[in-house]
Amino acid sequence: MKQILYPSEYLPSAYQIDYGGLYHKGCRGLIFDIDNTLVPHGAPADDRAIALFARLKELGLDSVLLSNNKEPRVKAFADKVGARYLFKAGKPKPSAFRRAMELMHTDADSTVFIGDQIFTDVAGANLAGIYSILVEPMHPKEEIQIVLKRYLEKIVLFFYRKSKKIDK
Repeated sequence: MKQILYPSEYLPSAYQIDYGGLYHKGCRGLIFDIDNTLVPHGAPADDRAIALFARLKELGLDSVLLSNNKEPRVKAFADKVGARYLFKAGKPKPSAFRRAMELMHTDADSTVFIGDQIFTDVAGANLAGIYSILVEPMHPKEEIQIVLKRYLEKIVLFFYRKSKKIDK
């Protein structure tokens, strides 16, 4: 069970990832969650997100936004950052992650997923065989069902940190 719930990496922010390093290691496609990964929950794409996606294109990295949210939310964000998207994805179903890879013409070995939730983002990426990067949520304001899951995530993260000998 822990292999499904443990991320490949755990970092403070999607904006602190070495995307050039990922490219040099063979990554060609990135799958991103949106809310609390790239912007606070429900926020529109900001200048930082727009600049990140422009940089990814310059590096030669393709990207897809993968969200369980409805299309108006996801499309508006995707249009601003210039990315393709899948809405109402049904994460953690691995089929959603596979569909994102199909859009980018990548496979599990050349794709990385970045998200802020263990039970939807990390579990789904891991079930699809994709390298998963868990980032800390950007803002504490979230929907109630996510707030409740955060308590369970704290338990998983405790054991994850202990297994990796990470202090926090």
